[in-house]
Amino acid sequence: MSDQQPFSELNFFKKRLSTTERLLAVKQQQIDSLLEITRAVNNNMPITALARIYENILHAQLGVKKVALFIRDKDNLWMCITPGELPVGVTNYDVASKLLSFHYITPVAVLKDESLSDFELIIPVMHKKDPIGFAIIGTFGTESSDTKEEKLKFIQTITNVIVVANENKKLFKSQIDQLVMQKELKLAADMQNMLVPTKLPNDEKIEVGAFYKPHKNIGGDYYDFIQINENEIAFCISDISGKGIPAAILMANFQANMRILLTRKYSLQQFIDVLNTKVCEITKGEKFITLFVATYNFKTRQLNYVNAGHNPSLLFSAGETQLLDKGCTILGMFDSLPYINTGEVTIEPGALLVNYTDGLSEAMNNDGKLFETEGMIDFVQQNIHQSVGDMNAKLIEHVIAFKQDTDFDDDITLLSLRFK
Repeated sequence: MSDQQPFSELNFFKKRLSTTERLLAVKQQQIDSLLEITRAVNNNMPITALARIYENILHAQLGVKKVALFIRDKDNLWMCITPGELPVGVTNYDVASKLLSFHYITPVAVLKDESLSDFELIIPVMHKKDPIGFAIIGTFGTESSDTKEEKLKFIQTITNVIVVANENKKLFKSQIDQLVMQKELKLAADMQNMLVPTKLPNDEKIEVGAFYKPHKNIGGDYYDFIQINENEIAFCISDISGKGIPAAILMANFQANMRILLTRKYSLQQFIDVLNTKVCEITKGEKFITLFVATYNFKTRQLNYVNAGHNPSLLFSAGETQLLDKGCTILGMFDSLPYINTGEVTIEPGALLVNYTDGLSEAMNNDGKLFETEGMIDFVQQNIHQSVGDMNAKLIEHVIAFKQDTDFDDDITLLSLRFK
């Protein structure tokens, strides 16, 4: 054995040790980089800050010349979060039409796109079968301590971390928004329930019963019953356009204005005129209200009413049915109502007045047939001698049966009064 052989072996092992040490240093650097990104994600840093960390790692540690990382924003539109010194043609790249078909790492050359001539690879980030992010990277260094394949695996790993972090942020924000919305909806629903009266009179003068079911948690229907003085009452039923929180807020404003105005010495015409002005001020012409409102005097037995574009209330008296439809157009459409007519009816003992919203009359069955006002009249005539509460309940059951297996697509409200 020559003297040169041990020396050569020693050099070989030294070189191998040096290479291993460099490789370990690279791997430690990559682990540190992953920890840095993970800490940033856990600290809920904005996606722009995560993008800067991502760019620094790719440029400084991996020798990547250029990178364009695309993610979906809160509106699910593609955006580049690493604009850096990239040209506009890259930062505004049409991801939706040009990249969505790539589900695996692919050479940029297959696109044959001059705007991406400085880039080498497309790296998609997938969730199940859908892409949720794309990194387009330029050339990068390939030191002997780490192969190009190993670097590519690491780039793919940190790209996945950034894109998935963005998706989780969006999901978390969506969940928070939903919780906030649910709380707001519950608050609005509770507010709405407080607006409609729960205690209605049943005495020697009058028997009143009501049924109210919003299509969803918050509806646009409203009814009220108000004792003006010992001898006079007022009641109404209305349908406010729209649903949800805006309808609940409008309903609260509408009730407050209506109750205040009813305590003043306005005629019914003056009342409607002022109420329309208030509605216009609140809604700015963007929401409308149909309304049937009436006052009744127990001594004179006179019922005065205005129907503002609402379904005609049904008065059953002495074997006859009368539709109470005199009034005006819906409220909130015109700054000044073109006309206001009032109706006046003398109420006979035992007369029944049924007020309702179009969720009942426009209920539709499987064959597309509407229940309509005629259906209301037929049912009430057959059940007129029942108590108001029983009749309301059976009418709802009857309409549900009529609809067969179709769902209600609107609020349902009934306000029935029997005058004694």
